[in-house]
Amino acid sequence: MTSSDSVPGAMPPDDGSVPPGKSMTVGQKIIDSTAHIVQSLNPIKNMKQHVCTFAIYSHDMHRQIEVHHYASRLSQDFLQCAVYDSDESDARLIGVEYIISQRVFDTLQPEEQKLWHSHGYEVTQGIWMNPGVPEMIQKPELKDIAQTYGKFWCTWEVDRGDQLPMGAPALMVSPQGVNQGMVKENMIRARDEKHKVSCEELSKSREGIAVPETTNPYSDYWMTTRKGFAVDVLPTEMKTTTAFP
Repeated sequence: MTSSDSVPGAMPPDDGSVPPGKSMTVGQKIIDSTAHIVQSLNPIKNMKQHVCTFAIYSHDMHRQIEVHHYASRLSQDFLQCAVYDSDESDARLIGVEYIISQRVFDTLQPEEQKLWHSHGYEVTQGIWMNPGVPEMIQKPELKDIAQTYGKFWCTWEVDRGDQLPMGAPALMVSPQGVNQGMVKENMIRARDEKHKVSCEELSKSREGIAVPETTNPYSDYWMTTRKGFAVDVLPTEMKTTTAFP
């Protein structure tokens, strides 16, 4: 089983809904509402930002998706994002992205750096945007994000019709200004129309935002090697005993 499989295999027999399953009962809604009132849900409450951008499959760069990140910042150098396929109430959780500063990225080993992508291009080109937030307010954050790197694992490939999260996770890469790294115009146009923004105008307003001065040879690895990454799931012997300290 690999994240590069073109088809996920047979879908579960059902009515074709995504995900499969019956509508929630009144009783279930009451349970959920009550739990929401009495529980803290602190990790969820710490999500302070909504970002809309695009991502590309590392193993198949013909496939591009619009993604919505709901981000919480754990330090000035680290954010963690729950990634959804839309910003609607029934959006599907399709993956997770971790975002680190260049300072932290530079401490990683080369083999680890290969799994990370830069954000400079998508910020300066107006691809990365915070829906509903005035550009003037988000500008300081954008200056920081343009200097960061992300590692994004997609666990639910909804664009190929998966009704459930199927197979192995797929590593995603960020848009870039070369060949297959460029986001399709019709996707940007649809996003811009929905959120009443202009990618072109956003790009013009960000002309002064700096990107990393030097290009790391291992981030955005596909750009220099034309090679992506796919995850293979293989059987392995289980560790059944714990070593004595």
